[in-house]
Amino acid sequence: MDLKSNEPFWLLKNGLMTSYPSLKSDEKCDVLIIGGGITGSLIAHQMVRDGYDTLLIDKRELCNGSTSATTSMLQYEIDVPLFELIDKIGEKGAVLSYKACSDAIDTLEMLSSLIKSDAGFKRKKSLYFASRKKDVEWLQKEYKTRKKAGFEVKWVSGAQVLEEFGFENTFGGIVSKQGASIDAFHFAHELFSHNVKKGLKIFDKTEMVKVDYHKGFNLVTVDSGCQIKAKKIIYCIGYESKSMIKENFVNLKSTYAVVSEVDTDKFKNIRNTLVWNTNDPYLYMRTTDDGRLLIGGGDEDFYDAGKRDAILNKKEKEILKTLKKIKPDYHFYTDFVWAGTFGETKDGLPYIGEHKKFRNSYFVLGFGGNGITFSVTGMEMASLFMKNKKHALSRYFKFGR
Repeated sequence: MDLKSNEPFWLLKNGLMTSYPSLKSDEKCDVLIIGGGITGSLIAHQMVRDGYDTLLIDKRELCNGSTSATTSMLQYEIDVPLFELIDKIGEKGAVLSYKACSDAIDTLEMLSSLIKSDAGFKRKKSLYFASRKKDVEWLQKEYKTRKKAGFEVKWVSGAQVLEEFGFENTFGGIVSKQGASIDAFHFAHELFSHNVKKGLKIFDKTEMVKVDYHKGFNLVTVDSGCQIKAKKIIYCIGYESKSMIKENFVNLKSTYAVVSEVDTDKFKNIRNTLVWNTNDPYLYMRTTDDGRLLIGGGDEDFYDAGKRDAILNKKEKEILKTLKKIKPDYHFYTDFVWAGTFGETKDGLPYIGEHKKFRNSYFVLGFGGNGITFSVTGMEMASLFMKNKKHALSRYFKFGR
């Protein structure tokens, strides 16, 4: 599956950071991680830290799937508002899920410091504004629900949004203290390099073609004919899991993003802010560390990469038209346009845990707008799974829920 279109900003900005060999001989390991994106890098880091002999494969160059197309906005807010998630799964699970995403941002900051990252991790607040008057009532309900749950939030009026952030034609919103941004493509490569020095083995351009299940281990055959004997497999394959798991557990969506030319002055008001709105699908934006504005949105159902990419120009105009409503005097000079594919679940939550049809295996599948923070939670969960222990979120993230 083609998970992105041409010209993803992060891939062009960073270039080919590191190259790894394909698998040319039989191997054995404690843990085989399949998938070399940001999720695979995080899970590999956890497995190496826990002392497991760890090997990772990816059928592409590392991070050349969805990780190169992500907007890398780190938020604790899940695509499903907290008050709605409470109705779906109960207060305990909903609040725990939101807090896990919040804690994940802190973990990413610590990890960035640990590996002396140059991926531009930066603390930012988050503005979630009402784009329509009719949205104010439920957005204020969301504000009160978050405040009651202990999140550091404040309500701002439309006039305050204009004064503080420079956006016109809004109807107020929620400002959250907890948020951040990063270059996930760069960061994942740094994590891989850090852990290779500690014993992690990586083989890219190596595709799994078959798994034979045995008592206490799996035997994985790859496209070269070589085999890997692994006590456990952890699948970090994101939206491509749709082709492996037959039940309808996730809907694939296409999302579109544009990045401006460098302009450090025009959006200085949101240099330290992540922005999104109540549109359906919602618009989201952030600045980059080199002074560009990155805007995404225009989500729709994914059918195939050709159809997705054929409407890039149409989606660019659609996104910039929405921007014009809140910044009528600003002319956006486009530098990059791309599309990516993501997954949307019924409750906005990931799937992390075992699947009954895959023995000796776990899945860490971060979906929605919180794929990166969910994957950080997956580190802790996978660490417990390997020790035959349960995690408080297992029941909420499991298959068949």
